[in-house]
Amino acid sequence: HSYYQRTGSDCLCLSYTSLRWYHFDLSRHAAEALLLSNGKDGSYLLRNSHEGPGSFALSVRAKDSVKHFHVTRKSSGYAFGFNEFASLQDFVSHFANQPLLGSETGTLIVLKCPYPWHVEEPSIYESVRVHTAMQTGRTESDLVANAPSFGTKEGYLVKLGAVVKNWKQRWFTLNRNELKYFKDKMFDEPIRTLDLTACSAVQFDYSKDRVNCFCLVFPERTFYLCAKSGVEADEWIKIIRWKLVSP
Repeated sequence: HSYYQRTGSDCLCLSYTSLRWYHFDLSRHAAEALLLSNGKDGSYLLRNSHEGPGSFALSVRAKDSVKHFHVTRKSSGYAFGFNEFASLQDFVSHFANQPLLGSETGTLIVLKCPYPWHVEEPSIYESVRVHTAMQTGRTESDLVANAPSFGTKEGYLVKLGAVVKNWKQRWFTLNRNELKYFKDKMFDEPIRTLDLTACSAVQFDYSKDRVNCFCLVFPERTFYLCAKSGVEADEWIKIIRWKLVSP
């Protein structure tokens, strides 16, 4: 268990034993898949951010979505939200006390359990009993790897009605390529589910007499939505735009 070091970039330079929930170069996509399939509400992990040396991301499962927060390494220590920690040990001790995390979307998350980098796996494998090809003539190029986009987001947005042109607050959830909106957060059945594969564009909108507005363009209708801040609107636009370009 010696110190883990990478050449060419900054790293946490910790022994494996002192921070078992640091997942190195795990991607955002993989972190979401891992926490949604194997974690539980309040599970979290730390990973390198794609934003470069000294940047890390804390990925936290909050119910059925995963939130990501910046952790930045500075000369004076580690910056996380409004807090700064002199050493990594202070940072880790902070997490041992199950902090309550409030995001810009108003979601409150208790960081309950770190998700370990190394997980014991059962040594159980199925035996191959049938091995035959169902088609012939196909090559390696026919093996197209494809997976749904895992980026998730949820929160309140104010939506413009289609028939009666009034604005109403609705609870929105984004999972895979489905954007659902509900009458409120406690309702199980959505009012409508929008298939983002049919969406042609998402962008800020300045045509309405409201701030922090953006629109989603579909063949049959353009949806107008407003967030409570410009940052929040930008987050929705970025993640939906990412969905539109993801396979």
